[in-house]
Amino acid sequence: MPNEIILETKNLRREFGALVAVEDVSLQVKAGSLHSIIGPNGAGKTTFFNLLSGNIPPTSGRVILRGKDITNLPLHKTAHLGIGRSFQITNIFPNLTVLENIRLAAQALGKDSFRLFRSYRAFPKYEVRAWEVIEQVGLTNEALLPARTLPHGAQRKLELGMILAPDPEILLLDEPTAGMASEQVPELMALIQSIQEAGHKTVMLVEHNMNVVMSVSDKITVMHHGAVLAEGTPAEISANETVQTAYLGHLYEDTAVSST
Repeated sequence: MPNEIILETKNLRREFGALVAVEDVSLQVKAGSLHSIIGPNGAGKTTFFNLLSGNIPPTSGRVILRGKDITNLPLHKTAHLGIGRSFQITNIFPNLTVLENIRLAAQALGKDSFRLFRSYRAFPKYEVRAWEVIEQVGLTNEALLPARTLPHGAQRKLELGMILAPDPEILLLDEPTAGMASEQVPELMALIQSIQEAGHKTVMLVEHNMNVVMSVSDKITVMHHGAVLAEGTPAEISANETVQTAYLGHLYEDTAVSST
């Protein structure tokens, strides 16, 4: 169903002592959409992702996945329910090959997750899945290389492959283009879009590059001081005077400066 809500938050809140990092955020994410979360540093975007994925519990409020309350489930359980999460810092095993990284990611959420030290030959299905993902993310030529030898852009592709290995329904991508050279960004974003469309996946994206956000998003939520400032299509957000005044114009300036 094209308008089905796959993920929803209701009055989601997270306090760290006197600091309110996420303030009563309620939003809905449509299945199969690309939904971006933007806002200045300190707006609460990464904390919000941590709440969605179960990396940290909320102070109050609810997280609902396909109509089921998953608010207090930890990270490993939300992963089994189909939520894949990336982090701002590349999260790979540097001394393992590309193939080994992706194969272990597939096995970690399979029924053989407690038998990681057995020979990979005992679990051929994970090897098959790993090669499928390697081809999908465009790392076939690098498959047998140690991850640490890859350039940063390829490491980001590898991390995406590790998230995709168990075939999640929802991808939470936190700054996927961070640290990448500007000329590498379009290729990675085209890859993310192709994965979304081909696999009918839902993508939530935290991203500072406004050119990327405006070109790929179906919907954008703007956060400011932990709360939702505005929400809408890229055209609606671009035309929103409150967003322009509080945030968006400065970000375009930052993007322009960083790309020179």
